[in-house]
Amino acid sequence: MEDILGLTGKTAIVWGGGQGMGEASALRLARAGCDVALVDVVKERADSVVPEIEALGRKAVSIGADITSKADVERAMAEAEGALGPIDVMVSVIGMAGWVKIVEMDENEWDRIVNLNLKGFFLAAQAAAKSMIANQRKGSIVTICSVSGLTAAPMHSHYGAAKAGLVNLVRSMASEWSPQIRINAIAPGTIETARVEATPQRIAAHQKRVPMARMGQPDEIAKAVLFMASDLASYVTGQTLAVDGGWMSTFLLDWRSEISDPHSTNVAYKK
Repeated sequence: MEDILGLTGKTAIVWGGGQGMGEASALRLARAGCDVALVDVVKERADSVVPEIEALGRKAVSIGADITSKADVERAMAEAEGALGPIDVMVSVIGMAGWVKIVEMDENEWDRIVNLNLKGFFLAAQAAAKSMIANQRKGSIVTICSVSGLTAAPMHSHYGAAKAGLVNLVRSMASEWSPQIRINAIAPGTIETARVEATPQRIAAHQKRVPMARMGQPDEIAKAVLFMASDLASYVTGQTLAVDGGWMSTFLLDWRSEISDPHSTNVAYKK
């Protein structure tokens, strides 16, 4: 059978690979034929995923590192390549949201969110690109952005700014590193993870607001990561793909409850 993904025998490093979307992405890459280095700030989380990848017949190594530290990033890359060989694919799933009013935000809070969501990816992607260039590998880099980088929300300014910066950083990297290295982003909507529970309130909100009428699952993001990392996306670079159940395609108002006759050319809004 033809290997249409083109990932058999490749080596991937997944930042945030110990849980959630990172774990799901690592497993998808392993099923596609990659050996995987799992990097997590809590090494024990990465340790727990290693047996799952090995059960798929692929090699795996777990590494504890902080993506916001240049020294940690360089050490993690060296450990990954020492164990598995030169990197072909880099995935970053690391990020954290924050909610605070702009006038109440202190410098430490701004730095915490921007460093984790933007600086960290810059350091990891830079290190991966240096390796790919030095080793003459045609590589692929994929990062997780957010729909918050494509639109705005109250009390979400630092997170939104960091993710919007990520969108443009991906474009800049693509303009510098293509054609040798492709780089793309995935912008999830709300994904059910350990940090984001499917509470009754969230379920009801998504049934009303999102065309797919539900929250997303980590493996649905992992499938998009796999596509971008693979040869199926061989002519795709510098792009941000929204995987949000249709969130970004809808108007703010919900026509089902706000418009008296959605099929009329003379629309009247309910009062």
